[in-house]
Amino acid sequence: MKILCVSDYVDPLIYNQNVKEAFSDIDLILCAGDLPMDYIDFIVTVFNKPTYFIFGNHNLKEFHYYHPESRFFAPKPQDSNSDMSSHGHGATYLGFTSFVDERFMFTDPETGRRRPLLIAGTSGSLKYNKGLCQYSDFQMKMKLLAMAPKLLINKIKYGRYLDIFMTHASPRHIHDHEDPCHKGFDCYNWFLQKFKPTFMVHGHIHLYDLREERIGKYYDTTVVNAYAHCVIEFPPALPPEETNKD
Repeated sequence: MKILCVSDYVDPLIYNQNVKEAFSDIDLILCAGDLPMDYIDFIVTVFNKPTYFIFGNHNLKEFHYYHPESRFFAPKPQDSNSDMSSHGHGATYLGFTSFVDERFMFTDPETGRRRPLLIAGTSGSLKYNKGLCQYSDFQMKMKLLAMAPKLLINKIKYGRYLDIFMTHASPRHIHDHEDPCHKGFDCYNWFLQKFKPTFMVHGHIHLYDLREERIGKYYDTTVVNAYAHCVIEFPPALPPEETNKD
């Protein structure tokens, strides 16, 4: 299957009426944060393909619909409808949860077993001020641990914990920067070592310099920066060249 990954930037190559012709073979779409919800709505409408999204550390006007505990800190809603099902924009929210997606059945190249796609995700960035959807490394690790029981069930039933892990922030020392806002999570490195997803798709790190790395490798996981847009293939036909794990 071919997967369109987008994040952080309303890409004119995507946000146009001819996009479906340009990306005619897309099966799944992953929105890795900091995107306006009307952009996600456009993507869902035009492609009419299964779409998952998470929140970043910006564009959080609808964050409180998915995290009611944040209402105290969020701007007052413009309407009285607090039902998040009215604000889904046709996409599935992947924040701090995992899904077994039986719409995508494939033969696992490692086990030879036919099984569904296993996907999980988290929203937000490392805490750098008092804004919404920011977490300390400890807080994020607790959220990852809360997902562990479902991932263990995946391992028992399907022989694998996870196929795709979508986040906004990157792992520490993989694509991240040293300023407080753009540092990655150390706990993501732990998560990749423990649960070994085939892909980790993240946003948050803007690729202004074409020399910056978009795709890297960390142990068994290919780490993809989805800034603007990129397309990946799952299961991967050929693994990209490994980069330094340190």
